[in-house]
Amino acid sequence: MIRFITKPLHSLLLVKVLLTLSPVFGQKTKEPLIGTLTYRITICDTALARYIPVRYMKVYTNDTLTRIENETDRLGKQIVLKHLVLNKSYLLLNTPIGKYAIQTNHNEAKKDSILPYTFKKKCRRKSFCGLKANRSMVSHKGFMEPQTFYYFKQYDPKYLNAFENCPGLPVLYYIPTNDGLFKYELVSMDTKLPEHDLFGIPSDFRRVTFDEFMNDMMQGQEELEEPEEKK
Repeated sequence: MIRFITKPLHSLLLVKVLLTLSPVFGQKTKEPLIGTLTYRITICDTALARYIPVRYMKVYTNDTLTRIENETDRLGKQIVLKHLVLNKSYLLLNTPIGKYAIQTNHNEAKKDSILPYTFKKKCRRKSFCGLKANRSMVSHKGFMEPQTFYYFKQYDPKYLNAFENCPGLPVLYYIPTNDGLFKYELVSMDTKLPEHDLFGIPSDFRRVTFDEFMNDMMQGQEELEEPEEKK
């Protein structure tokens, strides 16, 4: 009887171990991404295209650090430096009252206000910069209808710091804003390792929290208004 019972026990233990390990074996690790990505940014509304020029966004990464360069009419040139392992970043802004490096700890940041993007994988692929990208239909409260996204499934979406639940690195995607819907499309991909100095904070930038930055902005605004009141 003892021998008869031990065999099923061994089988049950083996099955339990395999079931425990199966998700690990099933997971596919993402490839490291090193280089420079260039995205073209265009407004989707053709009536506004003549007023809003085409812009470009650059993403530099050495697989541990990223540098994202962007530009808007309201804030001018913006640079985000992020440590992918520590999940912390600095937003570099050159303002009329000074140069700031605004720090953010994404481990502590609230995500309740971030509206989620819902991804549904679809068939058919498309090439971007010589690589095949997968297609997904994406829903968002800012979209009037689902939009077609493309992504490189071999790379993690963390390098863009925008779509955590995307199955891969977005190479064609849309962002809703108060000015309209903008399309981001990857137009260049250079796999050369970026210079390390690109990921550093310049010495003339002051490191502050977001609250400290807002306090300085409010104080600066008050100082600008004081001379007018005296007149």
